Amino acid sequence: MKFKTTYTRRLVIGAVASAGLALSAGMAMAESIKVAAIFTLPVEQQWISRIHKALNGAKDRGDIDYVYSENVANTDYERVMREYAEQGVKLIVGEVFGLERAARKVAKDYPDVAFLMGSSFGPTSTNFSVFDNWIHEPSYLSGMVAGGATKSNVIGMVGGYAIPEVNRLMHAFMEGAREVNPDVKFLVTFLDSWYDPPKAKESAFAMMDAGADIMYAERFGVSDAAVERGVKAIGNVIDTAGDYPDTILASALWHMEPTIDRAIANVAGGTFEAADYGQYSFMGQGGGSLVMDEKLVSADVAAKVKEREAEINDGLFRVNVNDERPVSDK
Repeated sequence: MKFKTTYTRRLVIGAVASAGLALSAGMAMAESIKVAAIFTLPVEQQWISRIHKALNGAKDRGDIDYVYSENVANTDYERVMREYAEQGVKLIVGEVFGLERAARKVAKDYPDVAFLMGSSFGPTSTNFSVFDNWIHEPSYLSGMVAGGATKSNVIGMVGGYAIPEVNRLMHAFMEGAREVNPDVKFLVTFLDSWYDPPKAKESAFAMMDAGADIMYAERFGVSDAAVERGVKAIGNVIDTAGDYPDTILASALWHMEPTIDRAIANVAGGTFEAADYGQYSFMGQGGGSLVMDEKLVSADVAAKVKEREAEINDGLFRVNVNDERPVSDK
């Protein structure tokens, strides 16, 4: 079956190689499953890039036939969902934070299609599953790195939107920083945009002018400001240390492979049902990790971080989940 290529956005077959978690032998498929992804932003955007990477990994293993649409407006999202469903796609992946009702209506209309969507709400019907990047655990660890590195005891935090998915990561980061440095204070701002590097950069500059010497870069643009001012930064979702050498102290990474591989296996086995796949982003499931530049982190702080990381992985330490909007310290 050929997929339509008449969309004004790009519709392409994923082609970037990536290493995914191997499916077990019992999940081997006689033929590839047709999978489509629908993204509201470019696949280069950090959150979306992790989903795209995992799907490309499954494609390169021969498990799926993968197509995607990017830069899809919310007003156009429902139509694209329906077109893929009509074309025989068995699994549709995407994010529906701004169009929950419309997306769930589509799922009801196509009960034989599996939907796996980033969402602030729970699963529904029999075929609408949800996920999110639950990387609050490595975010806590990256906060420990920041708390041990700041000299001014002021850390700046620039986020996209104050939604639970962002709020919980920022709160976890703040708690981690306070564990090693109870005197640390935070400056917090939200861009009300998922992708506005110039605005993020200006917000970061304002925080540095107010004394911040460590920046939490939840959005693109913050690390660019850190480089220009010679301060350090903490990354989020992806590892950008190679793009900002001697600037990124640590990053909380999201690995979407466990989530995607589980969903594909369930579709292949005929066992896909409405469920919350959030657990597969936890560190214990291989869905999250910390990367730390030990050249830039003191040995004693690095040791504390590794000890806490081991406790998290062993189930001996639980990172709190706080979905409330974080605010600046007065």
